[in-house]
Amino acid sequence: MSPPHRPAPTMGHNAALAVAGRRRHVLLFPLGYQGHINPMFRLAGILHARGFEVTVFHTHFNAPDPSRHPQYRFVTVPDGISGPAPVAIEDVVSHIFALNAACEAPFRDLLAAILDEYSRDAVACLVADGHLLSMVQVATRLSVPTLVLRTGSAACFSCFLAYPLLIDRGYLPVQESELETEVSELLPYRVRDLMRVGSHDLTRELLARVVAAVDASAGVILNTFDALERSELEKLRRDLTLPVFDIGPLHMFSPVTESSLLRQDRSCLEWLDARPTASVLYVSFGSLACMSSRDLVETAWGIASSGVPFIWVVRPGLVPASVEEKETTATRLPDGFEAATRGRGTVVAWAPQEEVLRHPAVAGFWTHCGWNSTTESVCEGVPMLCRPHFGDQMGNARYVEHVWKVGFEVGGDLERSAVEAAIRRLVTGSDGAEMRARASELKKAAKECTGKAGSSDLAIGKLVDHMLSL
Repeated sequence: MSPPHRPAPTMGHNAALAVAGRRRHVLLFPLGYQGHINPMFRLAGILHARGFEVTVFHTHFNAPDPSRHPQYRFVTVPDGISGPAPVAIEDVVSHIFALNAACEAPFRDLLAAILDEYSRDAVACLVADGHLLSMVQVATRLSVPTLVLRTGSAACFSCFLAYPLLIDRGYLPVQESELETEVSELLPYRVRDLMRVGSHDLTRELLARVVAAVDASAGVILNTFDALERSELEKLRRDLTLPVFDIGPLHMFSPVTESSLLRQDRSCLEWLDARPTASVLYVSFGSLACMSSRDLVETAWGIASSGVPFIWVVRPGLVPASVEEKETTATRLPDGFEAATRGRGTVVAWAPQEEVLRHPAVAGFWTHCGWNSTTESVCEGVPMLCRPHFGDQMGNARYVEHVWKVGFEVGGDLERSAVEAAIRRLVTGSDGAEMRARASELKKAAKECTGKAGSSDLAIGKLVDHMLSL
């Protein structure tokens, strides 16, 4: 495979990147969850290749391993929060709020010390995750220009912006009887596709804080690309008064970095090498989504009865332990599953997903439709079975099925017969072949956008110019 495209800085950039003979610094602060860490570290790789020195602020929670990134400096921001990582989405949101509150004062002191050490002129800006409003506010008070990285789609952020309007027009709070109602202001979304993370009040607060962070910033960075979301990006630029930089898909610019919080089992790649082209189903529901023990059983027997070769990521905690259970990492597959699928499939705790999706043996991806997984699948021309769980995943699945037409949703209560039929439809059916062809076209479009003088390549140049002008 050819190396990722990494445009070199121009002569003007080289001059601007140096202050008193030293390189300019960009400060990054990711949110400590896998789906947010990966895009931020990919952005770090892009900016470092463009000539910036990189300093990464991070919490104790899910702290990165500095030895994996020797080219960056790491600064730990005490968060004062102990205990196991949250599992339920409402607890994740509450945890995000708590991290903001706990890190605000120590981040202020650490940022002030960094500014004294580097000199204010040497610091170009802070790039903060969109969920770190308190860090944006701290930087603003210290006169540090801030950009916000949004790790979801442009369509998703339009939903964030529209949330107060959707409340005024009666779409929200969600009523069960209105789930299939189309949201005319945000087509193709239905009410069921709108962002939800627990209660209405919790969702409203979460989204309002992200919008406030963007409003306080000097621009928003999106991990998307023009060919995928052209009209959605145009809408955002009409709705916002600040620059929008669509520089994705980030993983196609920045090499794979060791930012995984779980150890990857690479044996599945060797297993794939022995499989025919476009024959294998890859199944992974991401780092946060969970399922019931019943759904696990129905999924397992649906996979088994489909006859399709598979790689299935069954991570620790995929099925949350009950209150009575002390062991939280064991997720048991049903008795007889291994014998029924021996020689046809492999189960791993975590996989090198980009490499799996890139492998020619992979025919389809059963996914939770997190944005990173969705774009990685699109960019490798792999069609999807969609099983969204929370947050932006429902909206992503809607776009996969009804806009890009590169997959379809497996909704409702899981039944093994429906799972079997869906897998066969995707991997061996004519529908799946058509979806694979459309996904192949999006793969070509992604390569064009990230190629030299492509829309995302040009957007990175504009982003660097913007950072140097702040």
